[in-house]
Amino acid sequence: MAIRQTAGREALGSFAPEFAHYNDDILFGENWNNGDISHKTRCIITVVALMSSGVTDSSLKYHLENAKKAGVTRAEIAAVITHTAFYAGWPKGWAVFNMAKEVWAEAVPAGDAKAAHAAEMPFPIGAPNDGFAQYFIGQSYLAPLSTEQVGIYNVTFEPGCRNNWHIHHAKSGGGQILICVAGHGWYQEWGKQAQPLRPGDVVKIPAGVKHWHGAAAESWFSHLALEVPGEGTSNQWCEPVADADYHALTDL
Repeated sequence: MAIRQTAGREALGSFAPEFAHYNDDILFGENWNNGDISHKTRCIITVVALMSSGVTDSSLKYHLENAKKAGVTRAEIAAVITHTAFYAGWPKGWAVFNMAKEVWAEAVPAGDAKAAHAAEMPFPIGAPNDGFAQYFIGQSYLAPLSTEQVGIYNVTFEPGCRNNWHIHHAKSGGGQILICVAGHGWYQEWGKQAQPLRPGDVVKIPAGVKHWHGAAAESWFSHLALEVPGEGTSNQWCEPVADADYHALTDL
């Protein structure tokens, strides 16, 4: 399908006809219709370029909408923005995500708590976390966002779900960082009071610290889990969080 653009002439045709010509005929005429790369790839490249330049006005929204029409999924755009944020800047990532959430917003069926939770965040919930199910009470979900450079995973917990006590070991470096993105959860270190978690909270977990994290009893919860690079890293799973201790938690 050929791309045809008239915005340049409509907005600037009488004031800057040469610019309008370059915009409509060259940029969107010849360049966007070049077949050496797919239209979908071109849309993604354009979003990345605008994000890197700090452009978050109506032109970015137009190209996000264009990307969605070209078949870029919610999961794909979330991965693209996350990856670009490491190179272009984390604040730029937040700015673009706020706009992408609107573009990829979907109607949520009444009574579907999982879908409602998914609509609160730009990241996908992912697939059931079956590979680690033995270390969780309740159902969790895992969506890998980055498996190169720094591992980043969106971990989602259904209400009441939490992982076992565990320890991230490392000879040097290592540990984990949690960035809360949706819902209400808990984090606790061994021998300390549990702390409630809300969107925007960041938890820095050094290597060697025994801890657990998960959802509140009445809420879905999601956080990004960032694996801090280190030498000789490993993970030790310990005992489950006792039901009595968990259900006694109160968010004051």
